[in-house]
Amino acid sequence: MSDHDNYQSPLSTRYASRAMRENFSDTKKFLTWRKLWIALAESEQELGLSITPAQVAELREHEGDLDLDAARRYEKELRHDVMAHVHAWGDVCPTARPILHLGATSCFVGDNTDLIVLRDGLDIVRRALVGVLSNLSAFAREWKDLPTLGFTHYQPAQATTVGKRACLYIQDLAGDLEDLEHAYEMVRFRGVKGTTGTQASFLELFEGDHEKVRELDRRVTAKLGFERTFGVTGQTYPRKLDFRVTQVLSSIAQSAHKFATDLRLLANRREMQEPFGKKQIGSSAMPWKRNPMRSERICALARFVISLPDNAAHTAANQWFERTLDDSANRRLVLAEAFLATDAVLQLYLDVSSGLVVNPALVKRGLDAELPFLASEQLLMEAVKAGADRQDVHEAIRQISLAASADIAAGLENSMRERLAQDPTLGPIASRLDELLDGSRYVGRAPQQVDEYLEAEIDPLLERHAALLGAVGEVEV
Repeated sequence: MSDHDNYQSPLSTRYASRAMRENFSDTKKFLTWRKLWIALAESEQELGLSITPAQVAELREHEGDLDLDAARRYEKELRHDVMAHVHAWGDVCPTARPILHLGATSCFVGDNTDLIVLRDGLDIVRRALVGVLSNLSAFAREWKDLPTLGFTHYQPAQATTVGKRACLYIQDLAGDLEDLEHAYEMVRFRGVKGTTGTQASFLELFEGDHEKVRELDRRVTAKLGFERTFGVTGQTYPRKLDFRVTQVLSSIAQSAHKFATDLRLLANRREMQEPFGKKQIGSSAMPWKRNPMRSERICALARFVISLPDNAAHTAANQWFERTLDDSANRRLVLAEAFLATDAVLQLYLDVSSGLVVNPALVKRGLDAELPFLASEQLLMEAVKAGADRQDVHEAIRQISLAASADIAAGLENSMRERLAQDPTLGPIASRLDELLDGSRYVGRAPQQVDEYLEAEIDPLLERHAALLGAVGEVEV
């Protein structure tokens, strides 16, 4: 049966990056099992168990001889994935077969491998996250001075700048990066803990020598690149860690969804757009369409990621005593899908943020259409300073704004600017209307805030992660 006759996750075939797909692949999983078994046997031999250097050497020699078909045949017979791989590897390592998996439980390879994959997955996510932060930081600096219409309740509000708005997205992602790095530190090794976490089997092997059991745990942990283990475990590492990690991924998805939603709304106004290929087709029926499909896909995938921590929470809550196996099938889905979908979101975010299109003329037109309303208080104060009666000016602006609103409701352009220029009550400032209705007068400290925020918080962050810069989005379709 070909791949085309089987269901395949679109996260593997369309969306996620090669690095993340490889991280959750069977090849990485089962080769990591072998690294763990070698580290265990080698450390047990170093600490005096009757394991020969030749047995360890045989395991190393055949570490990469991965016959997944043989393992699959064994699993069909044994109904146990770990023992299936023990038998399959034992067939090509007959000398080492008697000591393979010595003293260990299935979670020695299963859970420790999951922790390695989680850690490596967070590294992949971190690189993409830093790349998006770098892209948006450059964008914010470029457009820090361009006034744009601000919205509250999706209604016209005070002006801001395009660059200042971008800093809102940056701040969300910077917080996500901080959370990711905290979660990364929480990923400890399960280590060598035995069937219920008591290390009883290893204490038996080492004839009651507690220090050798502790040293075995330390050595295997170090060989796999970890500095710390969980102080205590049941058979599994605490499933609360899965929840904490999926929370971080959900938070990243929330940030990306907010950005992509805003961009979709701005694309409707034609003020900002995502990159659009020269041969890209927006609609099969409407040739003129320039749909924000990458931003829409960000929202679609982000929504999926946001839903997953609830699942991980239920798995953590339903762990009975030292372990129950109803976590296994669930975690095979949730953890991989959460990382693959988050990675897909970030690949799109990298791509979109590296080529954002701003249309300054349309940004200005959008602001200018509302600016006479937004500037009313400023106009009133300037007219009073020029000698007009405050109450007369207030009433004149009120009447003008009502008339202009009626024009807009009738499908006409906003006539407020022209009406202000013609009203005799506002005569003292009529000659200054162009100056007073310049959008840059109404952005407050937005340009300065961009510089101050980026210099104080984001530039140091990017400098700390300089080795991760340069990520480019992998977007296949």
